[in-house]
Amino acid sequence: MITAEQREKLRGWFAGRLPDDLFESLTEVTVDREEITVIGRIPEPRLAEDATAAEREAAVQGRVQEFRERTREARIAVAREAEHRFGRKVSWGVECGGQRALFTHVAAPVMTRLRQPERQVLDTLIAGGVARSRSDALAWCVRLVQRHTDDWLTELRDSLEHVQRVRAQGPDTETEQAPSDEEDPGKE
Repeated sequence: MITAEQREKLRGWFAGRLPDDLFESLTEVTVDREEITVIGRIPEPRLAEDATAAEREAAVQGRVQEFRERTREARIAVAREAEHRFGRKVSWGVECGGQRALFTHVAAPVMTRLRQPERQVLDTLIAGGVARSRSDALAWCVRLVQRHTDDWLTELRDSLEHVQRVRAQGPDTETEQAPSDEEDPGKE
């Protein structure tokens, strides 16, 4: 697992290495064992105030595609350097007009062992048309947990605090007191 300091150094390296005119701002650099994902904000397209939602969505999609094509060579040069330096593939994405678009990124296989009840959950998602395969169903489950991460982690932290309070009240926390002069037969 990568440390907070390593993550800060990685973000700093990209902030310093990216061409100044690539993004309006660097919004996110995330990393795992296989991949570094760099996401920056790009300018929204200029539209009339009375533009429809469909027009705005199409304009943002067009802006993202234009950015992707125009900056390809510069992004490839930075990615090659980073891949050599950090030993991970680099993927790119942008934020524009309140939308996030990720370009081609790593889909890493993950081996897992599931018991029958867990497999039944995946098979139910397939039968319900939510997923096409167990792999898709598992990815759907991970995305669902990801969406609710903040609530879940807050609840988990609260539970851990409760466990710490209960442990503090247990018998193992009593400190042994030094015997008094009356109790210590070795004292005169």
